[in-house]
Formats: sequence, C-alpha cells, structure tokens
Amino acid sequence: MDVKIEQSWKDVLSAEFEKDYFKKLTEFVRAEYLSGKTIYPAAKNIFNAFNLCPLSNVRVVIIGQDPYHEPGQAHGLCFSVENGVDLPPSLVNIYKEIESDLGHKSTTNGDLTSWAKQGVLLLNSTLTVSAHVAASHSGRGWETFTDAVIRAVAQNKNHVVYMLWGSFAQKKAEFVDEHENLILKSAHPSPLSAYRGFFGNHHFSRANEYLIANGSEPIDW
Repeated sequence: MDVKIEQSWKDVLSAEFEKDYFKKLTEFVRAEYLSGKTIYPAAKNIFNAFNLCPLSNVRVVIIGQDPYHEPGQAHGLCFSVENGVDLPPSLVNIYKEIESDLGHKSTTNGDLTSWAKQGVLLLNSTLTVSAHVAASHSGRGWETFTDAVIRAVAQNKNHVVYMLWGSFAQKKAEFVDEHENLILKSAHPSPLSAYRGFFGNHHFSRANEYLIANGSEPIDW
C-alpha cells in the first residue's frame, strides 16, 4: 500500500501498511472523509507529525490521545493548534508548566510545528476523529499503528525522551527500554487532572538536561 508519509517512516513502517488491520483502517478512514461528515484533521495533515519529524530527527516523543475535534484546531500534531486559534485548555496548562519550569514563556503561539522541526514527535494515539465527537475513531486500528510507531522509534533510536502524560499515553512505555531512554510520566495536562501531578513535573527541564547529557541540543520550548 502506498501511504503518503515521510520516507524514513515509510521504510520502517512498510510492513504495517500491508497488514490486514491497516488496510481495514484505511478503508474506514477513506469512507469517513468521503461520507460528507467533517473529519479532523484535513486528510493532507493526517501524517503531519511524521512529515515534520523524520525518524532520524526524533529526540523527544509526546503522546496525545486523539485529535482536537472542534473547527480549526487539529492539524496533525498532538496538543497543537494552528496559528490564530484559541489555545485549548490542555495547551494552556502545558505553557503554564513550561513557564514555571524554565522561567520563561513558551516561544510558540499554539502551533507546535517548531517543536516538531527540532525533533519532537507529537504523536496522537489515534490520528483522525469525527467533528464534535471525541474518540470517535478509536478502536479502529490507529492504536495498533501508533504502537508500531513507538516500537520503531525504540528499535532505531536510543537516548530519546518519552513524555507520557496520563494513563493512556503511559501504556506506550512497555515498548521502550527505560535503561537506554528517559521515560517521564505524570498526570495529563487536562484541567481535569493537571493539579494531580502535571503541574510541577519539570518534564521540560528534565528532558533538556537529559538531551544535553547525551550530547544533543536542548529543545527550545
């Protein structure tokens, strides 16, 4: 199957694209976009996280659940919204933690493309969603695919920082060697849980300290 995705990802994920689950997933997603319903993100942005962050560039992995499901928000990067869009509550809390942790405001406007270009894989576990209906495309195969993505990173890269916020993201840790990478876990930045351990987790400074200690440049958060 010819999937339009950045070449290094295409190379390591080619076996996934030929599996029955992925073919069924592709049929489902294509039918959803053709049905007349509004699906997010735009089809051209489904693999945006991969196209902006080739495998060789990956230094940090942040895992979300599924795309934002309201107009103008989702563009293929977890937690990110396009420039000019009001910041969703989880992203507001991410910025609060960055300011508290690093002592300065984030340099982004809500569009986290600059993070992706620095080597931050901003991966949702599910890559598509129906408008206004959270988790509407869960259980269709995306989770199996993104498990394979994490395995591919773990098998091809060491000294990667995995920021796993909330129990859903933390399930992906089972594919990662904690002795060769840094796994950071905390509560999710959602307003429903941020005060249960996201605030004060110091993940952004800890990530940069680890990257520097392993000969890599820090991320400009």
